[in-house]
Amino acid sequence: MINDDRLKPLREQIDAIDAQILDLLSQRARVAQLVGHIKSETQAPVFRPEREAQVLRKVADHNRGPLAAHDIQTIFREIMSSCRALERRVVVSYLGPSGTFSEQAVYQQFGSAVEGLPCVSIDEVFRAAEAGTADFGVAPVENSSEGAVNRTLDLLLQTTLLISGEVSIPVRHSLMSKRGDMQGVKAICAHSQALAQCQAWLNLHYPDIERIAMASNGEAARRAGADDSLAAIASELAGQQYGLQVVNSSIQDDPHNRTRFAVLGNLQTLPSGRDQTSIVFAVPNKAGAVYNMLAPLATHGVSMTRFESRPARMGAWEYYFYVDMEGHAHDAHVARALAELKEQAAFFKMLGSYPLCVSAQDREALPLPQDDTN
Repeated sequence: MINDDRLKPLREQIDAIDAQILDLLSQRARVAQLVGHIKSETQAPVFRPEREAQVLRKVADHNRGPLAAHDIQTIFREIMSSCRALERRVVVSYLGPSGTFSEQAVYQQFGSAVEGLPCVSIDEVFRAAEAGTADFGVAPVENSSEGAVNRTLDLLLQTTLLISGEVSIPVRHSLMSKRGDMQGVKAICAHSQALAQCQAWLNLHYPDIERIAMASNGEAARRAGADDSLAAIASELAGQQYGLQVVNSSIQDDPHNRTRFAVLGNLQTLPSGRDQTSIVFAVPNKAGAVYNMLAPLATHGVSMTRFESRPARMGAWEYYFYVDMEGHAHDAHVARALAELKEQAAFFKMLGSYPLCVSAQDREALPLPQDDTN
């Protein structure tokens, strides 16, 4: 037991500061309740992504340490989440079961004072948000090593939902089993994206063990927790939830592996000051059509940050093109570029404008994407 007279006054000082923090948190919560009353009278949404993005950026910019900006943002995200829950707990659908990277993305975006709704497939994530069972859905869009999640792209083409935010999650895969070793293991299960992200490592260490694709890494962990003959690739959090022990950690082939998620809802997000706009379009089937379609972006000084193509499965066009660009659709130069692009397109759909809410930790990390189905 530490017995140092120098600690007593410091602990008393911490206790006094904690009392001040508690009082300020209570004051903030009471003001948030007043905001909630006004919102209920005007039927305004409980969650405003652009407002929360602005708060998180501001606290990171004003932070003077010694706490890291990312840690400050985490604290304030939870404060906003708890205050928001005084109005109403937001329900968010995600690819389940519990323990997936998709669930982690939910909490990174909304904080922990939300109600998560695990779904068996990405289709169900969309369906829950479309039907109103969930206020928002969180779906994987792309992975930095494996590229686009095609099912999400296809559903974005069909849905009435809009993208209202994005989340980037570092993906750390662990190989786990009930015993903590591979004795008696006949198959390794994981989502197909996770198997692909760990392919070189698996080929080197366990080339002869069967690999089974699952609907999610969380489901793989659940199955392995009930069957000694299975090992799972998943997050260590998922392993803990289903009684697994780590055989090897961080087995992903790319040490900087990340997955990017889209936050989906019926909300039209207002400009936050640092935004991104996503669209999908198709072009007439003629030479130079794609080049000509993208010309308005260059003309009006709009920077394109992502370009993805998907084969068209119906209609008269060969491909749909998914584009992310800097800026909000309400920004004058972006609005002009989109108007010209829409005029020329054989098909055009706005997927949403939303805060480019990169955390302080993400800014310090190496490459930001491209996401899980993990």
